[in-house]
Amino acid sequence: MVENWREVVVLVVFTVCILGLKPRCVTGATDPGDAAALEGMFGSFNSLPQLSQWVSSNGDPCGQSWKGVTCSGQRVTEIKLSGLGLSGSLQGYQLQSLTALTVLDLSKNNLAGSLPYTLPPNLQQLNLDSNQFTQNLPYWTMTSLQYINLGHNQLQGQMSDIFGHFSSLTTLDVSFNSFTSNLPQSFINLTSITSMYLENNQFDGTIDVLANLPLDTLNVANNHFTGWIPEQLKSIDITKDGNSWSSGPAPPPPPGTPPASSNRNHKSGSNKSPSDGGSGGGSKSGIGAGGIAGIIISIFVVGGIIAFFLVKKRSRKSSSDIEKPDNQPFVPLASNEVLEMKSIQSSSSIDTKTFDVPVSINLRPPPVDRHKSFDEEDFSKKPIVVKKTVPPPTNVTTYSIADLQMATGSFSIENLLGEGSFGRVYRAQFDDGKVLAVKKIDSSALPGELSDDFIEIVSNISKLHHPNVTELVGYCSEHGQHLLVYEFHKNGSLHDFLHLPDEYSKPLIWNSRVKIALGTARALEYLHEVCSPSIVHKNIKSGNILLDSDLNPHLADSGLAGFIPNAEQALNHDDAGSGYRAPEVVMSGQHSLKSDVYSFGVVMLELLTGRKPFDSSRPRLEQSLVRWATPQLHDIDALSKMVDPALEGLYPVKSLSRFADVIALCVQPEPEFRPPMSEVVQALVRLVQRANMSKRTIGTDHGASQRAENPDTQDYM
Repeated sequence: MVENWREVVVLVVFTVCILGLKPRCVTGATDPGDAAALEGMFGSFNSLPQLSQWVSSNGDPCGQSWKGVTCSGQRVTEIKLSGLGLSGSLQGYQLQSLTALTVLDLSKNNLAGSLPYTLPPNLQQLNLDSNQFTQNLPYWTMTSLQYINLGHNQLQGQMSDIFGHFSSLTTLDVSFNSFTSNLPQSFINLTSITSMYLENNQFDGTIDVLANLPLDTLNVANNHFTGWIPEQLKSIDITKDGNSWSSGPAPPPPPGTPPASSNRNHKSGSNKSPSDGGSGGGSKSGIGAGGIAGIIISIFVVGGIIAFFLVKKRSRKSSSDIEKPDNQPFVPLASNEVLEMKSIQSSSSIDTKTFDVPVSINLRPPPVDRHKSFDEEDFSKKPIVVKKTVPPPTNVTTYSIADLQMATGSFSIENLLGEGSFGRVYRAQFDDGKVLAVKKIDSSALPGELSDDFIEIVSNISKLHHPNVTELVGYCSEHGQHLLVYEFHKNGSLHDFLHLPDEYSKPLIWNSRVKIALGTARALEYLHEVCSPSIVHKNIKSGNILLDSDLNPHLADSGLAGFIPNAEQALNHDDAGSGYRAPEVVMSGQHSLKSDVYSFGVVMLELLTGRKPFDSSRPRLEQSLVRWATPQLHDIDALSKMVDPALEGLYPVKSLSRFADVIALCVQPEPEFRPPMSEVVQALVRLVQRANMSKRTIGTDHGASQRAENPDTQDYM
C-alpha cells in the first residue's frame, strides 16, 4: 500500500513539473531573467572546464548550484569566479537584468575587451582586478556601488568623469593601468570614500580635487603629478613617491579659505594646544592660533574691500574725462585684487590705512597718455593671444579650382552625386582616369574669409585613417572657395541601395546587411574610442555610408561636423524630422557620442526593415521607424513580420534576433543606457561568429562584380 502511495506521489510531482504548475522543479528554481543573464555570460566566455555545471541554455544556476553563484530564493545575489583562468569577454548588456546581484567578482582571470557598459543596477561590490580589459571606464550609473577594483588591467586615456553618482563608494582601485591627464572633477562627489589607489598610472596635474575627501588611505605613487600635496592629506596614510611634486612652501590659500582640518574628522578634542606651554588661562578662550590668524586675515580682507571702494570712488573723480566702455567693468577689480593679495602677504601687522596711497598710485600709473585708448591702457600688459597658423597638410594633394572644374564639368548637374548639410558632392574624373568625389563646402557653413580655419579642418581630417572611414585625398582653397576631395565608391550610399533600387541592382542579402552594420560600427568605434580626443560624427545616416564594389561600408563626412564652426545649427536645420536624431538632440540641439550611437541604431533598423527612418507616406502610427519598431524588437513573431520583404525570408532567425537586441540597446531614449560603440562591435562580432558556425543563409550578393563561391564567409569577414 505504501509503495502504491509513493508511486502516486512521484506521478503527481512529475505531472506538476511537466505542466509547469509549480516552479519548484529543478528547471524553475532560478528567476528566468537571472538564468538567461548567466547563460549569456557563459556564452561570452571561451571553453571553460572550470565551470562544468554552467550551460549556455536551459540552465538553473540556483537549483543546480552553479560554481561561484550564490542565490537567495530564486534570485542570484553573488557571482564570485576569481582566479579560474577564465578568458573571453564580459557580455555586459545582459547583466542589467540581475537586479538582485550585489557582488560581482571576476578578478584574476584573462578576460579582455572593453568593460561592460551596463552592469547590475544594485551592485555594491565590483572586482575585475588583474584581467586584460582595455579602453576606458563606461558611464556607469549604479548608485549603490561601495567597492570598485579595476586594478592591473589595460585601461587607458583620460579617466571618464563618471563619479557624480557614487556617493556611497568607500574604496576605489584603478592602480596599474595607463590612465592619463588630470583626475576627474567628479571625484569631489565621493563623499564616503576612505581608500583610493591610483598608483602606477600616467595621471598628471595636481591632486587638489582629493583635498577635502574623507580619505584614510591614498596611494598616488608613480604617476606624473605636480604641484603640492594639500595640507588636508598630509595627516593620512599617503604613498606619493615617483611624482614631480613642487619643492618649497606651498602658496597660501585664498583669503577666506577654511582651515585645512575643517573638513576632516581628526582628533581635536584637547583644550590645550602644544604651543600653549604654561599660559594657564589661554585654553579657556576657545580660540586657537588658527582662529586668531583667521580673524586677522578677515580684518585685512574687510579693510581691503573698504579701501577698494574708496579708491574706486577717487579714481572715478580724478579720471572722469576718460571714457570707459561698458563692456570692461572688471579690469580695475582684477588689478586691485592682486595688490590686495600682495599687501596681505607682505606683512602681518600692516595698518589698513596704508592701502590708500599705494593702491591709488598703482591703479593707473602716471602719467596718463590721453591719446591712448582705454583698452590699450588696461590691456597693454596682458598677453596677446595670436591664433597659431596651421601649415598646409603634406599628406594630401592640393588641387586648384581649375583642376576641379575640369574634372567635374564645371560642377555640372550631371556629375552631382548628392547634397548634404554642408554642401554638394560631385563626381570628378581626372585626365589620368582616376575618379574621386569632390565636396564643395557652402559659404554659409564656412565663409570664405575663414581660410585658415579650413586648412586646420583639412589637417585634422587628413589624420583619420580606417578601412571603414572614407579617406580624404586632397583639398582646394582658392578665391574664398573651400572644397574637399575624397575617394570615390562606385556603389553609392546605403540609402540609395535600400530605398532607391533600380533595374540593375538587387536587394542586399542578410549577410551583406550584417557586414555593413559591423563595418560602420567599427568606423564609429575608431572615431569615438581610438581618436584622441574623441570625434563625434553628428551626422550618422544611411546617406553617409558609402559602399564600395565589394559592399564594404565607408563612413563619409567623418570629423567634418566636429571641426566646422556652427555645424550644430546646419545639422539641426537639415536633419529636423529625418528620424535619425536622438531625443536629447531634438530637445537641446547638442550632439554627443551617445547621440551617434542612437543614429547608428536607426541605420541598423533601416537594414533590418528596409524602411526609411521617417516616411510620411505610411500610416500615422508607422511613419516614425523607431516608434513603430522598438516595441516589437523582442517579439520574435512580430520581428519576422518587420523584416524587409526583399529578403524573402532568407536569414537565420537567431541572427535576426541578436541583431534586433543590439538595435534595442542603441535606440534607448536615455543616452546613459546606450552602449559604447566598442560594445556594439563586440556584439556584432559574436553574432557573425555564431552565424558562421551554423551557416543557414542562402543567396548571393549582387552588388559586387566578383564574388567567391561561398558568400557567407566572404560577407562576414
